[in-house]
Amino acid sequence: RCSLAEVGHFFEPTVLGSVTPENTAFAEEIFGPVITVTEFGTEEEGVALANNSKYGLGGAIWTADVRKAHRVAQKVRCGVMWVNCHHRNDPSSPWGGFGQSGIGRENGPEAFEEYTATKSLTIRTTDARENWFGDPNARYS
Repeated sequence: RCSLAEVGHFFEPTVLGSVTPENTAFAEEIFGPVITVTEFGTEEEGVALANNSKYGLGGAIWTADVRKAHRVAQKVRCGVMWVNCHHRNDPSSPWGGFGQSGIGRENGPEAFEEYTATKSLTIRTTDARENWFGDPNARYS
């Protein structure tokens, strides 16, 4: 337990157990010190539960099996996946979600593409006749 000031609006760190997909806490981003726990029997069921959301910012898996980590990371629809850790961010790695989580990508080279637009500009600075195709009297189709 933690001790909180009596003035203001606070929500103590909370673990919600036995949360089902029908529960609002399962389906909505809480943005507070809250974690939900949902039990599942197989890897496929766990992936299906993780993908049962309109959001997809990040996910995490704890396992000693690196092959399983890669397999699950490929199947879960989210923008960032952690293995045996949570919310560690490398500034050179793109950050952003799938679905209704996030808009585009931040960090990494992807951010440059996200926040810039490529434009071509051609300016003719002479009145000389252009001869792009060789013989000016030739016809090209």
